Amino acid sequence: MLRYSLYNEDQIREPDLPESYGSDNSSAADNQQERLIKIGWIAGFVDGEGCFSIHVVRQPHRHNRRGYKTGFQVAHQFVVTQGAKSIECLQMMQGYFGVGRLHCNRRYDNHKEHLYQYVVSKRSDLLETIIPFFQRFQLRTSKQLDFDKFVRCMRVIQTGAHLTPSGLLEIVEIMQTMNHCKPRTEMIRILRDYMPDTDFVGEDIVRSAWRHAGRAQTRLDLKRSKN
Repeated sequence: MLRYSLYNEDQIREPDLPESYGSDNSSAADNQQERLIKIGWIAGFVDGEGCFSIHVVRQPHRHNRRGYKTGFQVAHQFVVTQGAKSIECLQMMQGYFGVGRLHCNRRYDNHKEHLYQYVVSKRSDLLETIIPFFQRFQLRTSKQLDFDKFVRCMRVIQTGAHLTPSGLLEIVEIMQTMNHCKPRTEMIRILRDYMPDTDFVGEDIVRSAWRHAGRAQTRLDLKRSKN
């Protein structure tokens, strides 16, 4: 089922139109109406099938490459998922935005078709294309709240603060309230404990706690490392 939202013409009027644009009023009106419908369709479709997500991936220093100062990399993406039979919807969306890629998640279990995703993960594409669009044409469901939090995280990333323990902590605290609201209690506690250490010494502690999150042994390891 196709979803769409209605927006008035003032919301989609472009600020700098070429002079020749008004030479054919009928054609211009038709183009405006078509654009209005497409924008409403995209916003409605993303309301039902889209996702704005922030992920934290452990990236410590290794012998063959330099990791992140905090020991973690922050990843960000806008994703819309559909079955293979509806891939044209994703292709249309990709064509409209002009950024992102299509990715196939092949399924060989009891699913009847492969899943396809329209993914935008490049930071500049998110900041310059995706975020401005959904700020102008807002979502109508609770997903708007996740989008607002996504924007907050991207602003922290844009300043480079995510490369510091305090900035990473801010992002993680926002993350745990997004989408499925997965708690990040153990990771937040570790970041707070080591906030004064700007070099984030304690990479092994973070790795250990990540592996054994929620276990009593984690607290013992932290105490030993401080000593």
